[in-house]
Amino acid sequence: MSTFDLRPEGCEILQVSWVDRWQVYKRLQELDIYCWCAVEQPLRVQLKDGNEATQLESVLRQYTANRQELVQLLQRCWQAS
Repeated sequence: MSTFDLRPEGCEILQVSWVDRWQVYKRLQELDIYCWCAVEQPLRVQLKDGNEATQLESVLRQYTANRQELVQLLQRCWQAS
């Protein structure tokens, strides 16, 4: 670890648009996923396990996928049940 690398082990920096960042942050907090972010700084997340990684992927998809992708995802879920 270099002296310039201040990230805790297992920390991920997310590239989330500045518009969506606080909404993603709030949702991750609701899911009890450890994350933090400061003004003018990227969102950082520390995942404990695969379940949190799956939840993170789902939250990010809500903000990055276009409408057609979300519709297709819903249709696949309905067909699976």
